[in-house]
Amino acid sequence: MKWRKAEHPLHSVPNTGMWECPDFYPVSKSVKNGLDTSVLGDDVEHVLKVSLDVTRYDYYTLGRYYPDEDKYVADKDQVDGWAGLRYDYGNFYASETFFDGLKDRRILWGWANESDSEKADVKKGWAGIQLIPRTVLLDPSGKQLVLWPVEEIETLRGKKVQIKNKQLKQGEHIEIQGISGSQADVDITFSIPDLDKAEPFDPSWKDPQHLCYKKKSKVEGAIGPFGLLAFASEKLEELTPVFFRIFKAHNRHVVLMCSDASRSSFKKRVNKPTFGGFVDVDLSNKKLSLRSLIDHSVVESFGGGGKTCITSRVYPTIAVSDEAHVFVFNNGTETVTLENVNAWSMEKPKQMNNN
Repeated sequence: MKWRKAEHPLHSVPNTGMWECPDFYPVSKSVKNGLDTSVLGDDVEHVLKVSLDVTRYDYYTLGRYYPDEDKYVADKDQVDGWAGLRYDYGNFYASETFFDGLKDRRILWGWANESDSEKADVKKGWAGIQLIPRTVLLDPSGKQLVLWPVEEIETLRGKKVQIKNKQLKQGEHIEIQGISGSQADVDITFSIPDLDKAEPFDPSWKDPQHLCYKKKSKVEGAIGPFGLLAFASEKLEELTPVFFRIFKAHNRHVVLMCSDASRSSFKKRVNKPTFGGFVDVDLSNKKLSLRSLIDHSVVESFGGGGKTCITSRVYPTIAVSDEAHVFVFNNGTETVTLENVNAWSMEKPKQMNNN
């Protein structure tokens, strides 16, 4: 093999710092399958993803690849840089994808670092984890990707627990009983009876993470905050809320999704960030979904069917093992309905590394 230096980069963006772990691949505009990396054509969009060292987040754009010029051009509506689309709006970095030819799907692997101390890392003997693999598809809108846990994770599910058509009034929290709070898969569909009661959205709210920091799960709103309390102790001294707020902007609703680790642990010298992302979802049916994978020190959450994903690392001291609980809650003034809650305790993988 002989390497030859390219005359120009495939793509570049000024003032974005060092790029790590770049990834470049096609996605189909018409079928719900992944594509081999070499596929070209009019029915194809291309994804260029970079991990930006300055922010420690993974960003991507959708665009067109011109093979004759070996050039990638992002679509005009794509934000190329620090304010752009992300795979995940939480603790997620240095990801890569591959094409699974057996099931015709593209699979994404992401990494989450530790949020506790270096001393704790040394004591554990390891630091950082690979997250649950996710499938990657182009959203029907053509404006973003949709990520979802691979179907194989469902083979680890235990007995299903269900809640149906249960109202959540202001200030209520209901435990999802019959599952392990430290290792669970929880899939919820919320129904919002009256979207007209949504609070007005301020156009200056550009940063969803900062907005989540200001409007945490205890801050009363109209439609929201409502969602899930993961890794919760029985008396709620420790908890990690994953929740939504719905606002009313001009001719549309704005959905904010948050994952807040600020009350996740009494442990000192632990980073407990609040993460947030907007969810570009159609609320004409007045429904909103949330799925969370809970696994001892990590919560991976998927809002709006995987349109917005947020991963948090947490280190509870009380809400561990059998003392960890999972609740659904509503701290908004408007009642929301648990249309459907499906939850499972999760078993350990069938095969693990011996080391």
